[in-house]
Amino acid sequence: MKRDFVQHPWGEAAENEARRIIGEALREDLSTEGDITSLALIDADRPGRAAVVSREEGILAGEPIAAMVLEAVDKRLKWSPAKRDGQPLAPGETLGVISGPVRSMLTAERPILNIIGRLSGIATLTARYVAEIAGTSARVYDTRKTTPGWRFLEKYAVHCGGGRNHRTGLFDAMLIKDNHLASVGGQGLTPADALRRGRAWLQERFGGGQLPIIEVEVDSLDQLKNVLEANPDIVLLDNMPPEMMAEAVALRNSMAPETELEASGGINLETVRAKAASGVDRVSVGRLTHSPRTLDIGLDWQE
Repeated sequence: MKRDFVQHPWGEAAENEARRIIGEALREDLSTEGDITSLALIDADRPGRAAVVSREEGILAGEPIAAMVLEAVDKRLKWSPAKRDGQPLAPGETLGVISGPVRSMLTAERPILNIIGRLSGIATLTARYVAEIAGTSARVYDTRKTTPGWRFLEKYAVHCGGGRNHRTGLFDAMLIKDNHLASVGGQGLTPADALRRGRAWLQERFGGGQLPIIEVEVDSLDQLKNVLEANPDIVLLDNMPPEMMAEAVALRNSMAPETELEASGGINLETVRAKAASGVDRVSVGRLTHSPRTLDIGLDWQE
């Protein structure tokens, strides 16, 4: 692998984002009155124990969030994990066990299931794409098509499924897309000209250190040939059929072998294998974060 974007394993950014989301989830559920059903029916100090259980096959993501929710609700609640992020889940398998005051457990139940279910759904879908292209030289990447306010957690979930993270935002890598090229086209600039201008700006902005990655989007072999002359870090091949991508790989190999090629645009589980088999280095899939199905997990009470 050549240069790559910043990756997002579990860390401070994900933890801070999780705390904010947990706080918002609890405010939505409790408002100023609290859980009126539990307050009416359950004694304040009644203890209980329940298992968080997967209802279907999948890949776990977000396990540390369970303990964070419990701490936010009631410090007397305890979390005993049985599985770790990135591990496969079978139907009926226990992720972990909660113990403590029953009222507080019921308050914590829905935020835990909602957040871990969504993140595990992303990890599960990512793992399917990774498995689909096994044996090729390509790697699966996410995109910026994330839920607003959830970016670090969703990119972390992609990691749990075996995928890689594309750029974090508009600030940490330069991606010259078709709309940028259309805008500068009126100035008589080719894709290579735009790349050179972008690189000069980065050199002035960041000085003598390592510059952010520069990637350029193209949709034709003529554009690709032009931009390869300027040696970009990555070229994004937008909506090219596999046959054209194979030609693009051969052209890259002859002109700029250090440049990586990324397939993008309309990629799904039915098309990803053929795209990856063309010889590209990367396949970016917006569906990983904009169209996952939440993994079905639930809370089973124990005596």
